[in-house]
Amino acid sequence: MRSIEELVDIQDSALPFVREAVEAHPGRCVMHPPSETAADALYRCQVTTRSPMGAIVYHTGGISVLDGWVRILGSGCPAIPRSLPEWNEGRTAGFYLVADDAFGGFFALDGGALGPGKGEVFYFSPRSLDWVELECTYSQFLVWACSDFRGFYDDMIWPGCESAIAGLGPDRCLFFWPPLWTTECVLPPGEIKDVPVAEAWGFQMDAARQLG
Repeated sequence: MRSIEELVDIQDSALPFVREAVEAHPGRCVMHPPSETAADALYRCQVTTRSPMGAIVYHTGGISVLDGWVRILGSGCPAIPRSLPEWNEGRTAGFYLVADDAFGGFFALDGGALGPGKGEVFYFSPRSLDWVELECTYSQFLVWACSDFRGFYDDMIWPGCESAIAGLGPDRCLFFWPPLWTTECVLPPGEIKDVPVAEAWGFQMDAARQLG
């Protein structure tokens, strides 16, 4: 295990890159202040601040995109009350959850468990209950999330969904009934409520296992 002194690199930090991505489109993203336990979070992640992931964990509590449409995990904050290492503990093997969205979708960095794209970002889609390779690195994912979704969510949005997303409480996401992955689900949804992100993760993982 590398020490915190080995992981924090002030001279060659990726923080300027992160700030540039966040500030490229004013009003789109919020970079939250870091938690008091940011150093411990970085130590548990064992990533250096020379990487964007390490810089986000050490220097921010996380990044909110479009009022919580996407939440990029850092060291934790009131708006995203869970840290990157805390969220992954006991949940992942061979991949690392790095962000999630208001629809109950999850972004993960592949460590060899999700497909041939080791080191690339995958998306667990609530539409298909499967991992989709995004063909991008973590740095490219950060720039994409902070700039333009480019139609990525077209099959999950409806007129007025922005107000439902903006009304979500911290660490919660939308839950649709019938679920998004069923043929019975139509948008705008017949029934929608919000649930804790952890509940959405567990429910979808159980459903994915049961459906093969």
